[in-house]
Formats: sequence, C-alpha cells, structure tokens
Amino acid sequence: MSQRERSSFEELVAVMARLRGEGGCPWDREQTHASLKPYLVEEVYEALEAIDRGDDAELRRELGDVLLQVVFHAQIADEEGRFSIEEVCRAIVDKLIRRHPHVFGDTQVEGAEQVLTNWERIKQAERQEEDKPDSALEGVPRQLPALLRAQRIQHKAARVGFDWKQLEGPLDKVEEEWGELRQACESGTPQELEEEFGDLLFALVNTSRFLKIDAEDALRRAVDKFERRFRAVEAAFRAQGRQLPECTLEEMDQVWDQIKKGEPGR
Repeated sequence: MSQRERSSFEELVAVMARLRGEGGCPWDREQTHASLKPYLVEEVYEALEAIDRGDDAELRRELGDVLLQVVFHAQIADEEGRFSIEEVCRAIVDKLIRRHPHVFGDTQVEGAEQVLTNWERIKQAERQEEDKPDSALEGVPRQLPALLRAQRIQHKAARVGFDWKQLEGPLDKVEEEWGELRQACESGTPQELEEEFGDLLFALVNTSRFLKIDAEDALRRAVDKFERRFRAVEAAFRAQGRQLPECTLEEMDQVWDQIKKGEPGR
C-alpha cells in the first residue's frame, strides 16, 4: 500500500515507526515514556492556549502534536511487546460504548447529570471487577495542577452526594477558612500557615464549582490580566525615560489605576 492510499492516521503510525526504527532519527530512538512526559504536558497546554484564543488553525496543529505524543508512547510500548496503537484505540472505543448505555443500549437518562452518575457507577463496577480500589475519588491523577485536581476531587465527591445544597455552604466555608488563616498569621507556625492557606484555596475552588467557574481558567485569566497591566506600567515609565526600580510604589500604583480605568468595561 502506498502512502497516498493510507489514511492519515495510518501514515502517522508508519512515520513514527520509521523514526524509531533502524536508520531512523537518533533523538526519537533515544526517547522513553519517562523522557517524553514533559512534552505530553506541554503539548496539551499549547492546545488549551489555542482553544482560549479561538484559533482553529493553531488548534489543528496543536491537536496533531498531542496525537503525535499518543502514537509515540504506543510505538515505544509496541516495540517492547506490551501493547499497540490498535489496542489503545480498541480500549477507548470499548470504554465509550460500555459507559454510554443510554446511546448504545437500552438505558434511559434524563439530562447530563444522570449521564455522569451512570458513568461513575459503571466506572466503579469496572474497578471492582478488576479488584482495584473502588473509592469514588479514584482516577484523579496526583500530577494534575493543584487547582484542577481540587475541582476533579470535589466533582467526584459531589456525584455521590457529599456536597452542599446551596451556594451559601461553600461561601460560609471560605469565610471560616479566611478567619483561620488570619489567626494563623498571628500565632501559627509556617506549617500551620501553609495548611490554612491550602484550606482557603480548596474552599475557593469549591465556591467556583458552585458558580460554574473553572478555577484553573479563572486564575489563568487573572494572571494574564496582571501581566498585561504590569507590562503597560513598564511601557508608560519607559516612555518617560525611566525604569521601574527608579519609581516609587505610589507612582506605579497611580499609573496602574490609570491603565485599569482605561481598559474596556472598566
């Protein structure tokens, strides 16, 4: 079969095999699952950035880079006789069919929430069959960014009923944790300060969940906003022939407020 007769996916798999094979690329041949971990994370974040920008051309490229990482890992496993890309695809197809009985079977559901409840029930049954821990919190990787992991843990706990009924619950918890942090600031040890600060962040993430706000996205946008305004402050003083270390905090605050007032929606 010529390359033109292959599907693009088959061609990608063949190209990856050649890069890893005899006479292939020295760098690609040296890679392992462990050495590729940073690239997988990086490519996912670059795809997220393309989504945030609404850039379809860039998203297409970044999704290709994510797919390359999947094929790369599968190729390494195939060479070691552990599993192939075909088995990777088969496993996810089987999982999707098994966990969507309302589409591929006779189960009836009423809305997305019931779909998620069924998904967790099926997932828990699968873990029991495989003799794995059946905690409702299983399946949330520790390697996730802390805010995202907090959201996932809270969602999973909520799906089995461990949750407040009203927004006032998490809001009151934020107030409680804020008070405990202030107390720790006065008399706490560094360990107590860290613990109370973490509790406050966790409570804020829970509040974001009730408000249907993605905490990770919200913090990312807040950081972007700070960076945009800070760079504008730098530019304003640079136009005066001055650098920030030469300026007082009061001067910088004044320019910051002017920039903030001049932004759309302010």
